[in-house]
Amino acid sequence: MTAVRFLHTSDWQLGMTRHFLEGEAQARYSAARIDAIRSLGDVVRREACEFVVVAGDVFESNMVAERTVRRALDALATVPCPVYLLPGNHDPLDAASVYRSAVFRQSRPANVVVLAEPGVVQVRDGVGIVAAPWFTKRPLGDLVSDAVAGLEADGTVRVVVGHGAVDALSPDAEDPAVIRLARLEEALDAGTVHYVALGDRHSRLPVGGTGRVHYSGSPEVTAFVEDLPGDVLVVELDGAAVAVTPHHVGTWRFVDLARDVNTAADVEAVDAELAAMAGKDRTVVRTALTGTLGLADKARLDAVLDRYRETFAALYAWERHEDIAVVVDDGELTDLGVGGFVAAAVGDLAEVAAEGGDGAQDARDALSLLYRLVSGGAR
Repeated sequence: MTAVRFLHTSDWQLGMTRHFLEGEAQARYSAARIDAIRSLGDVVRREACEFVVVAGDVFESNMVAERTVRRALDALATVPCPVYLLPGNHDPLDAASVYRSAVFRQSRPANVVVLAEPGVVQVRDGVGIVAAPWFTKRPLGDLVSDAVAGLEADGTVRVVVGHGAVDALSPDAEDPAVIRLARLEEALDAGTVHYVALGDRHSRLPVGGTGRVHYSGSPEVTAFVEDLPGDVLVVELDGAAVAVTPHHVGTWRFVDLARDVNTAADVEAVDAELAAMAGKDRTVVRTALTGTLGLADKARLDAVLDRYRETFAALYAWERHEDIAVVVDDGELTDLGVGGFVAAAVGDLAEVAAEGGDGAQDARDALSLLYRLVSGGAR
């Protein structure tokens, strides 16, 4: 059997936006997804890969901006080998497909091949790709199993390129479009195919026990729940042996910061942890802070978070998991040193905060803000 080495990637979703990114941060995130193409090209050079397969969802949708398409194709032109693009559920090969657009057809570099038909595409003598493209967002069958059906073991090395959920992982096993893992493993055992490159999951993940079925994950993180994003896979097939090696190309991180915060020391620990994070301009932090603080410590915490919002790509509260109660201490209220109608307002807010119920948290937040303003920002 012919030996071959190639790169497996998927789920670029070029043109993706994230609701928590604003202005220039969103622009940098979009640019990073394009930059990942050039980074995987560096892996191709370093690892001497013969070709690249992109297992679906190259674009976020078929309605992406022409600028995104042109930039993507310009980056693809720098990859020093053929790149095979599979239409997935985000960018199916329907009548409005981005792959049929004038801008794509006019700008497509010679090394880019769209896997536009199901079945085998010859890469070179003895090596082929078994393509399972999507033509609609809701296929009525297992496209990958259909693509491998009827193949014979004739010494050709075949790499299956598919997209979608494997039945062993899908929450809806009755979905007719889920990929039947048993059928793929039968084809692998029979030697009619030799590796299955999958897309759809954004976390890198091997499937089954053969070592030959893998999700590559997205080359840039897209959500907080992803375990191993930011990688591409270099796959080497040589006779009965298979080697799958991840290479990290991602530059962004999404970080959950869940902490109990009850003392001034806890506030300082949050400050120190945020300060220590590298690559702040490419890091998104979602906080889930819980606990009870006095006015001064809450004001200090708010000041810390406000300061870091200016340096991170995004820093925001995961509201349904964030719960900081503010204890209103008479001594702290006295320290405010306000008089007149402001003192009366402070007294009213303190009463509402102490009573609990609706409006209590708003009253505590208002007192905390007032404390910050009067004390010069509590920095």
